Amino acid sequence: MALERSELDLANRAALERLTSARPILTGVATARDVVPGMGDRLLLHAGPPIAWAEASGPLRGALIGAVLFEGWAADEREARAQLEAGEIRFEPCHHHRCVGPMAGVTSPSMAVYVVENASHGNRAFSNFNEGYGKVLRYGAYSPEVLAKLAWINREMAPLVGAALAAGEGLDLRALVAEALHMGDEGHNRNKAGSLIFTRLLAPRIIQATEDRALAAEVVRFLGENALSVLNPVMAACKAAADAAHGVAGSTLVSTMARNGTEFGIRVSGLGDRWFTAASSTPDGLYFAGFSAADANPDIGDSTITETAGLGAFAMAAAPAIVTFISGKPKDARDATLEMYEITLGEHPHFTIPALDFRGTPVGIELTRVVELGIPPRINTGIAHREAGVGQIGAGLVRPSLRVFEEALVAFAEEYGI
Repeated sequence: MALERSELDLANRAALERLTSARPILTGVATARDVVPGMGDRLLLHAGPPIAWAEASGPLRGALIGAVLFEGWAADEREARAQLEAGEIRFEPCHHHRCVGPMAGVTSPSMAVYVVENASHGNRAFSNFNEGYGKVLRYGAYSPEVLAKLAWINREMAPLVGAALAAGEGLDLRALVAEALHMGDEGHNRNKAGSLIFTRLLAPRIIQATEDRALAAEVVRFLGENALSVLNPVMAACKAAADAAHGVAGSTLVSTMARNGTEFGIRVSGLGDRWFTAASSTPDGLYFAGFSAADANPDIGDSTITETAGLGAFAMAAAPAIVTFISGKPKDARDATLEMYEITLGEHPHFTIPALDFRGTPVGIELTRVVELGIPPRINTGIAHREAGVGQIGAGLVRPSLRVFEEALVAFAEEYGI
């Protein structure tokens, strides 16, 4: 029997309610192999939909090689590349393992991850630690200094942050994001306020959790100086919320958006774990001195989970200053948010925008509206160089191919007989 309109509306209301009622709490830090579902000793996780080595972009390849070296599975780049090409080391999407990661998003078994628990629905999500700016693994770098920083983050910083979190109640990330939106963040490309709030909440606990004052100072300084410190746990919070909304039969709510540097992909609440993909687009934006669109890799990263949950480009009206980073005028930020109300199911009751009279951010991307109106979601993003290890070369806006949503809608019609 075909799905009735009333049944579709009911399913979408249920999915949206699960998404917006999620209360993600940062409860701790753990080693990926100990907590991430399905994590194996010869498995790496990456951003975006599934991909084979032959199709992987430069930043993703570099990050996978770097993770192999970090784990000690290979002695050098040549050996690491050979193992990956031969399939001796598997790599799968973070999203298949309740994880998310920015840019290349690579997480390996011995890396530390933030543990986020959805207090409303009981599910968990995970993310790795943010490395800061410059040469970093998430942009495909794997030089000795990159691996040394990774070692420090995972073997010294992460355990101390974990001890700090264990010493008290978890951090309410929904409340943190709500406050940051009122301070000029949008939760994806601009996280200056959120990272400072994050550091303020953790700093006293970090100091109390160790007698090593030098390490405590180094960790607090690293968190405070990195404007992206909070991005990774916020991504996990959005993942926990979106996962709660996934799997609602008859729902056309988009519950995943992700890019691997070659393809952009979505998953839909009522269509199980099937991916719908198309070529990833190259962002439009501002480039750092010496770089241009010719140097850019197609869009990459799991950070579009923020837009999926009503943040990022959907909340740009809360962050007009972001246009100095991604190009445009303050009015463009407001217009971006207003347009996203047209393709969403509702407004977020907890994420509000002062400049719009505290209206909730647009949330719950709805497949039919995207296709009928011809309006793909807007996405705020960093721009990676197409070659591994060069790093970020700019920032801007990108829209995925409308074809992805059209194919998903056709599949939905076939699945539900409409």
